[in-house]
Amino acid sequence: MSASTGEIKRVTTHVIQSMKSRGEKIAMLTAYDFSMARILDEAGIDILLVGDSASNVMAGHETTLPITLDQMIYHAQSVVRAVRRAMVVVDLPFGSYQSNPEIALSSAIRVMKESGAHAIKLEGGAEVEKSIKRILMAGIPVMGHLGLTPQSIYKFGTYTVRAKEDMEAQKLREDAKLLQHLGCFAIVLEKIPAQLSKEVSESLEIPTIGIGAGKNADGQVLVTHDMLGITKDFKPRFLRRYLELFDEIGKATKSYIKDVKDKNFPGDNEQY
Repeated sequence: MSASTGEIKRVTTHVIQSMKSRGEKIAMLTAYDFSMARILDEAGIDILLVGDSASNVMAGHETTLPITLDQMIYHAQSVVRAVRRAMVVVDLPFGSYQSNPEIALSSAIRVMKESGAHAIKLEGGAEVEKSIKRILMAGIPVMGHLGLTPQSIYKFGTYTVRAKEDMEAQKLREDAKLLQHLGCFAIVLEKIPAQLSKEVSESLEIPTIGIGAGKNADGQVLVTHDMLGITKDFKPRFLRRYLELFDEIGKATKSYIKDVKDKNFPGDNEQY
């Protein structure tokens, strides 16, 4: 916020790049709805990711694959309405960019025009090079995503750490350099060895944002519902829970139920 005008300064791709240049870590969380996005934005989060993880935490699917482009746009619209400062990045869902560059561009344009978001994110390296080029040519900022790419979970067959073997690690290094060369403004590194994340982060001019990728990435991202303990059973090593809201909300709900059943709610001062 500007001290002289009180005007809130938007986080942009330029701001994100400047943060890397001066060694300031980038904080990113997911958001899928207006109410949560407003809380996170007012708390000072740098980037809000409207992730296809909404498929899991909002809709209850086993993977990210079922969520549609229309559903992603709906979630993005809700988040954008709440945000005054944070940069809003939206995942392109499975099937909306992999088949050919024209479909990828159409999907990205829909997200930007219909939601008002600031950038899109998509998974993969050389295999989606043409799609990334086409989107960037239209002036749409792109965040890359390497390492564990959840949209490819049936190919991997497991959510285990990626790029532990030399061949896969070398491909990740090459893909990271390619994404930077193409013009991506940042790259998410998911569930890769900390030393590889450090090496890649130091080799790039653009920021990296890690999830399960160690402390030397230029920023960190978590799924908000995991960080707040709303999701109860997901307990990977990289997750730090800052609250246990599943339990706390359950306690509050039980108290409400008891008050209603015991005729203690509403009270005299809670009616008209």
